[in-house]
Order: sequence, then C-alpha cells, then structure tokens
Amino acid sequence: MKALAYDEKIATVMVYTNSMLVRGDVVAKENVRVSIWLRTQGVPNYIHLHGAQVISFSGGAPKTSSQNEIFIPTVQVNSFHLAPPTHDPLDYDASELNRTMQLANVMVGSFNFKGKMRISTQTDFGTSLDVMRASWASVYDVEITNPLLPQFNLQVPMLLVNPSHVIFGLV
Repeated sequence: MKALAYDEKIATVMVYTNSMLVRGDVVAKENVRVSIWLRTQGVPNYIHLHGAQVISFSGGAPKTSSQNEIFIPTVQVNSFHLAPPTHDPLDYDASELNRTMQLANVMVGSFNFKGKMRISTQTDFGTSLDVMRASWASVYDVEITNPLLPQFNLQVPMLLVNPSHVIFGLV
C-alpha cells in the first residue's frame, strides 16, 4: 500500500455481497465519515480493500482466503459497515419528532441482520420502503448472524444496506 497523503486515513470495514463477506482496510479522505461513505457523491465504482480477509459462500461450505488487495464493484455491495469496535456518530437526530424506530430483520445473502430502521410516524414500513428513493438505508443497533457460520455473532451500532439488494422482514 502506498503512503497515506496528509488528508487521508485508513478505516477497517466489512463489505457484504450475495456470495461473500470481505473485511479489509479502505483509504478515505480524513473528513469523510466512512460509515456513510457509500451515500456520498465521492463513492467509487469499486471498493478497494487492502489486507482483505474473504469468506466465500459460493458452492458448498464457506471458504476463507486472503488477498493483499481486492476490488469489489460497488453495484454488487449489499451491505457495508465499519468493523467493530470502530464506529462513527449515528446519522440521525434523535430529537426528530416525526420518526420512529421499527424492528426489522434484513436478509443479506446468508446473513441475518436484526436491527432497527427509522421510518416516518405517518406511514407503515411497506409504504416507507415504496417511497424510499435512497440508494442506501441505515439500520441501527444491529445483531449480525449467519446460520452457515454458527460462531459468527457481531454487534454494530449502524450499517448501510442497499434496499434493492436485500430482503426485509418485520419482527
């Protein structure tokens, strides 16, 4: 990896696609909140990870591998978050009156995310999904599990999901 510029930082992230989970380091501008990076105009076409640890779920039992560098097409990303224990401030104002937290299960490939989504108090969950125009939705207080990896149990304060690539279930 090349030396960081004065205005760059390294952040460890976890990226989920239909067939894999990748954990690695991204180089981002110092002023970028990496937890919402995919929502910004500066999002790249490929997420470039250094020191990547990969779990592949395509065909049979999960397989692990390592890559010095890996480039994941952003359009294939289903979910994204900072690797614990790192976290950014949450992306909402808790005093906002017209929003409520809705418990939801979000299915991302073989992963299950149990968390909360902020929706309008004026609509139901289905209507909120129908009118959502954002490419990325936030899920909060998330417990991540995978039946193919019984030992995998992760808690994150916030993650992003691509609403058009995941399945939502209500608890």
